[in-house]
Amino acid sequence: MAGHFETLPGGGAAVALDDVEISILRSLAVQLMELIGPGDEPAADADPLAALFAEGPSEPPSDPALRRLFPDAYGDDSEELRAAASDFRRFTENDLRARKREDALLVVRALDSLSAEAAGEGGAVLKLTAEESRAWLGALNDLRLTIGTRLEVTDDEESEQLYRLPDSDPRKPMVMAYLWLGALQESLVATLMP
Repeated sequence: MAGHFETLPGGGAAVALDDVEISILRSLAVQLMELIGPGDEPAADADPLAALFAEGPSEPPSDPALRRLFPDAYGDDSEELRAAASDFRRFTENDLRARKREDALLVVRALDSLSAEAAGEGGAVLKLTAEESRAWLGALNDLRLTIGTRLEVTDDEESEQLYRLPDSDPRKPMVMAYLWLGALQESLVATLMP
């Protein structure tokens, strides 16, 4: 089980994580929440109907990682499709941001409870329900997309070159995290397959 998720009887998944892995995953999830930001959400005391129809941003984010997490709905550069993409973003991005924050927060909370459980033992086994597994899968995907964007990975060939980076390359820790998250993500996907 060490290093990859395994299916739990009755659904869900489990993975053994050591203290360092817990710390790295938690740090990455917190950084992801900071990157995503609070969003333009209505105040808690706002009219619920008005909140339902609250509009979000209409322009893509300037940060390449955020553009990757919140891409345009339509890829064509025609004026008509840009307008449609702007409308789509305006009505969906707030909800998408909220879901991504919720997924990352679920990861942080699970790791916090795991850290308390693992105190002094060097590690613990994280057990997730099927619903929690889907949230973790979303967060792992978002982390990989963000790190991949920062590493400027655009295709499989560039991904293969990452394996050959010398240890002295300053990108090496980020590459190791990217590859490790990919392995975790792949094993978690396998637990969700029938």
